[in-house]
Amino acid sequence: MIITYKDTAVFYTDEGAGTPIVLLHGFLENSRMWQSLLPVLTKTNRVICIDLLGHGHTGCLGYIHTMELMAETVQAVLNHLNIQQSIFIGHSMGGYVALAFMENNPQAVLKLCLANATAKPDTPERQANRDRAILAVKKNHTIFVRMAVGNLFTAKNQHLRAPQIEAVKTEALKTPVQGIIAALEGMKVRKNRTDILKEANIPKLFILGEQDTVIPSKSSILEAKQTQTNYVMFPDGHMSYIENETLFLNEIMRFIE
Repeated sequence: MIITYKDTAVFYTDEGAGTPIVLLHGFLENSRMWQSLLPVLTKTNRVICIDLLGHGHTGCLGYIHTMELMAETVQAVLNHLNIQQSIFIGHSMGGYVALAFMENNPQAVLKLCLANATAKPDTPERQANRDRAILAVKKNHTIFVRMAVGNLFTAKNQHLRAPQIEAVKTEALKTPVQGIIAALEGMKVRKNRTDILKEANIPKLFILGEQDTVIPSKSSILEAKQTQTNYVMFPDGHMSYIENETLFLNEIMRFIE
C-alpha cells in the first residue's frame, strides 16, 4: 500500500491483528527483508513494514534523508493507519530511525529493539568513510552495492549463505543512486541519542553480532550497560536476521510477548 507524504510515495504493508509492531529495515535493504518473520509475527500481532525514503518502493525526498525526516515519514504512515502506540524493531539504519522517532514521540513507543544498531553518532573516521562511500557510489554504484552488502557478512557465511547473500544484493541493487547517497548523508550527520535511549523507561533490547564490522560488539556491550538496555550476542556479523535467523526470531518473539 502507498500513501503520499510531501509529494513522495511511501510504501508500507499492514498485516495481522493485535498490538502493532513496526519493522524498519536498514541501509540498502527494504521491507522485504522481514518476509521470513511475518508468518510468525502476524499470528499474534499487527505488523507494519515500511520502505524508508529512497529504498524499496518509497521515493526520494531531496539530497539528504536525515533520520528525523525518515522518522517523520514513519509517523505519517502510522497517522494514516490511526496507530497510536507500537513496538519498534529496527535493523541497522532502521534502528537509527526508530530512535529519532522515539525522541519526538516517546509515548508512541511501547518497546524498542535495536538490531545491529547503535544510539551513538558516527565517529569522525566513520563520517570520512561515508564520504568515500558517496564518491564510490557516484563512480559505480553497482560495484559499491555488491561490495558493501558482501562485507556485512562474516567470511564463513559469505560461503555458507552465498545464495541468500546474492538475493540481498539483488534487492539492494534496486535502490536508486539518489536513495543511497541521501541515506549515507543522513546517517553521517545523525545525532547522539544515547541519552534518549537511557531515559526511555520501556523494555529495550540490543541484538548484537560478535563479529559485526559495522557496530563493534565491545562498544555495543558498553553502550547497553550505559543506557540500561538488555542485550543478546549472536556469534556472527551485521546481518543477524540472516546469519542467525532462528536465534533472531526466537529473541524477537520473546521480546514482544
